[in-house]
Amino acid sequence: MLAVLADTTRRTTARPIPFTLALDPGTPLSGRAPDFTLTDQFGATVSLHSFRGRVVILAFTDSQCTTVCPLTTTAMLGAKRLLGPAGARVALLGIDANPEARSLEDVRAYSEAHGLTHAWQFLTGGPTQLTRVWRAYNIEVAIQRGQIDHTPALYVIGPNGSLAKVYLTQISYASVQQQAQLLAREASDLLPGHPRVDSHLSYAEIPSISPTAAVALPRAGGGSVRLGADGSSRLFAFFATWDSQVTDLSAQLERLRSYTATPLVAVDEGSVEPAPSSLPRFLEKLPSPLPYPVAVDASGRVADGYGVQDEPWLVLMSGAGRILWYRDVSASGWLSPAALAREVRAALSRPSAPSGGAALAGSPAPLHALQAQAGQLLGGQTALSARLHALRGYPLVVNAWASWCGPCRAEFGLLAAAATRYGARVAFLGVDTLDSPGNARAFLTRHPVGYPSYQAANPSALGALAVIEGLPTTVFVGRDGKTVYVHTGQYDSQGSLDADISRYGG
Repeated sequence: MLAVLADTTRRTTARPIPFTLALDPGTPLSGRAPDFTLTDQFGATVSLHSFRGRVVILAFTDSQCTTVCPLTTTAMLGAKRLLGPAGARVALLGIDANPEARSLEDVRAYSEAHGLTHAWQFLTGGPTQLTRVWRAYNIEVAIQRGQIDHTPALYVIGPNGSLAKVYLTQISYASVQQQAQLLAREASDLLPGHPRVDSHLSYAEIPSISPTAAVALPRAGGGSVRLGADGSSRLFAFFATWDSQVTDLSAQLERLRSYTATPLVAVDEGSVEPAPSSLPRFLEKLPSPLPYPVAVDASGRVADGYGVQDEPWLVLMSGAGRILWYRDVSASGWLSPAALAREVRAALSRPSAPSGGAALAGSPAPLHALQAQAGQLLGGQTALSARLHALRGYPLVVNAWASWCGPCRAEFGLLAAAATRYGARVAFLGVDTLDSPGNARAFLTRHPVGYPSYQAANPSALGALAVIEGLPTTVFVGRDGKTVYVHTGQYDSQGSLDADISRYGG
């Protein structure tokens, strides 16, 4: 759903950003941090003002999150450790951003799953209490098709109770330790004596490991697992042991024993595990060793290169190292081994999507021009209006999305496949909205589609076509330039999207 960044009315001028796009350097704030009184995972009453004299690192966290929140909380814990003994002068707080999972059991379960039980205080309360705090900190929270979307904001509050900075966590597993260092140094700057931070990482971009690159990852139980383009298609199942909080991970990994459509490799996202022992303990509890290898991605570089945006996450790679299909299991659910095999075989049989500069055979010039700009982020409102006018005479599918939007991520692969199938006669366009250009470009790099996107400051850029009530939204436009159908929300299957294109894209 739609979300906004923190309110700019309380910001001071931010310094230039020399950081990688995967890392938010933080936006300076001013003014008093809004006070609140909520209840922590142990049932104790906690007020913000009680932490006066300590630096507070405050994150808004979905108690059942499997996307960006675990990256945030891993960085928070890492920041406190980097300060050594001075970490005692830093308080880690979370406020539940899931209106449907706000019981003490919910915040306690998240804390236990992520090794945070006694390392932070995860606060919750009644709907009115939480809503009041969300509004005070400009946190948008929405539920769409059962999925929670919220502003991924983390605040640093000085010992005197003043707001110092707000950070927006990006989906980048490899940059978690950079974020931890960033938070630790911000806390150090606010503490008397500026205690030493035990880290000297560069903030330069950490290169991801693409599916085409040969790499050997440690294998659980000993040995190594080789990844990379080797001529054979493979299915990868990315997971973290804390997925067990919200799904029966053990049972689902057991079910994958019967999957045989392609070689299968499971990858534990070690970069966000609570401890190195988390995976061995988890595997020891399984009835018997899994018949497929379990690799450990301790750096997060493989997850980033393979486009992982959630846990668990399935990715099908071609023998040449191209992403052919993916499934956000947390958003869309597990498939039976038989259904999974059908999806994989269907993806293997589909033609490849065009890359920048390539076009589908038989595409007329205006559609060829779109395909030649595949994956690019283009100009704003004026340029978008001109492009829409130039495409009169062709059926048009316009998808409004944002990089922070979970349902958008979940359906992007469906749109990529549809653009390949219908792109020789139907025009496809994306509109990125309520987003930063850097985050949008990073998203498009990880989620290739055969058409460009335009950036719009807000959804009103599409006002002439449709009123956008939430993200994602897909607008179908006829040859005469008039809207014929608006689909609000995520497409759950290729079949439902293709059916609408066939129905409204004539």
